[in-house]
Amino acid sequence: MPRRTLFSIIESPTHPDLAEVYARAGLEEIRLTSTRKAIAHLKECAPDYVVAEFFYGYGNNYAGVNISNLDVFLFSLQKYAPSARVIVLVDKSEREYVDKLNDIIPLHAVCVLPVLPEQVAAALAD
Repeated sequence: MPRRTLFSIIESPTHPDLAEVYARAGLEEIRLTSTRKAIAHLKECAPDYVVAEFFYGYGNNYAGVNISNLDVFLFSLQKYAPSARVIVLVDKSEREYVDKLNDIIPLHAVCVLPVLPEQVAAALAD
């Protein structure tokens, strides 16, 4: 049986190191430092889980089309790994905007930073 994989998209220093949680859950973690790199990697490997930080696009260059840093990645996820479970990490001040991502792909869990390892472990156990 192939090992289940998890994309950990780490775009800032606030992203917690959850490698031990992933290992206990029997997941192979693939660390990626940008959504662009994650999209490229999707073409080679379809993850079972994705853990990524959410950053709201307050004044982005997309004329209001994109909600956040994750939009384009989630559209690609629909194509390459539609059954992947997405866990979003978000700062408390931006929590109100995260639910808009459910219009792209249903989110499996949303965890407000600072996140406890137990919160992510629970989301992975669902």
